[in-house]
Amino acid sequence: MKIITDPTKIDEILNRGTIVKILPSKEEFRKKLLSGKRLRFYIGFDATAPTLHLSHAKNFMLMEKFRKLGHEVIILFGDFTAMIGDPTDRTSARKQLSKKEVISNVKKWKTLIKPLMDFQNKDNPPKIMYNSQWLSKLTFKDLIGIASNFTVQQMIERDMFQKRIASKKPIYLHEFLYPLMQGYDSVAMNVDVEVCGTDQIFNALVGRSLLKKFKEKEKYIVAVTLMENPKTGELMSKSKGIGVFLDATPKDLYGQVMAQPDEMIKILFINNTFLSLKEIDDLIKSKSPRDAKARLAFEITKILHGEKAAKEAEKEFNQIFKQKSLPSEMPEIILKEKQLPILDLLTKTKLVSSKSEAQRLIVQKGVKINNQIQNDWKKIIKIEKGMIIQVGKRRFIKVI
Repeated sequence: MKIITDPTKIDEILNRGTIVKILPSKEEFRKKLLSGKRLRFYIGFDATAPTLHLSHAKNFMLMEKFRKLGHEVIILFGDFTAMIGDPTDRTSARKQLSKKEVISNVKKWKTLIKPLMDFQNKDNPPKIMYNSQWLSKLTFKDLIGIASNFTVQQMIERDMFQKRIASKKPIYLHEFLYPLMQGYDSVAMNVDVEVCGTDQIFNALVGRSLLKKFKEKEKYIVAVTLMENPKTGELMSKSKGIGVFLDATPKDLYGQVMAQPDEMIKILFINNTFLSLKEIDDLIKSKSPRDAKARLAFEITKILHGEKAAKEAEKEFNQIFKQKSLPSEMPEIILKEKQLPILDLLTKTKLVSSKSEAQRLIVQKGVKINNQIQNDWKKIIKIEKGMIIQVGKRRFIKVI
């Protein structure tokens, strides 16, 4: 396999802004990439939710760049570790999933990541692996051998555990096992490089220690940004349902990107598009935030759904928001009632999740029926065929 050692291409990856820390050092890692040696990269994901968001997408896109340099790339699905529960950045123990839930999530994820990596490549396709292949075979003796390399003090010093101790919340014994299991992944796959979020550096360092112990081998750790909002510090989260999600339809995806705050525009351009840094800077300088965001939404939708779908999503968005027209297609519902209280109507159509949310949106003038703003949350609505109910800017439903 030919390894590309072009320093311009390597530096574009290392300096783009997606990578925030490299251990033991960026200089050493760069030398290794320039050496021409084929490296084995891996990134792991616990299948703790049925979908992924743009912060995950940028990791797959980064791995694809390393693959294009000729290196071996492994996408590891933590089907075993997802059943333990990662304590990282948690103020309480994470819910442990059943094997059935994990398998279902992995199946969906494999579909979501296909547009982000060239799995059809004949010479060097990305590999998908599952850590149950080795973790489920470990004996109790094996586990004791792994655990003997670390102290309780090393584990307990982690920030999330210190916070729980301070707030008198429990720390469960199985949560100490998680970094050991994730660390052992590096040994089982005999990797050269682990790519991870900055929240996973502790677990990656455990793997680095175990690889030195069992294989007498060095491992590079490439930590990537978590894409947090610079103003609020909020992160995209698959477990909390916050962010722009990869399973959205092209139109919804386009709309979700357009709904992102202005301070996220450059962050999303850098991490979730293939435009060069110069193109990104020129675009942001020359366009208004709204127009820059429209280009961003188009680029992201094109990557995940293709150019035709991106153009259709763009047209639909402009039709609704610029021309104030109704969408060309919208969900439909059959209602048998002749009339309903407006709060019941909004919950029955599933445009809102609760009556309290419906009431809040009405007070905020976020509900329209037949293009008329609704101000009275106690109102009784007469149900009519063809009635169009709108919540917010993008949620529509038609009564048929």
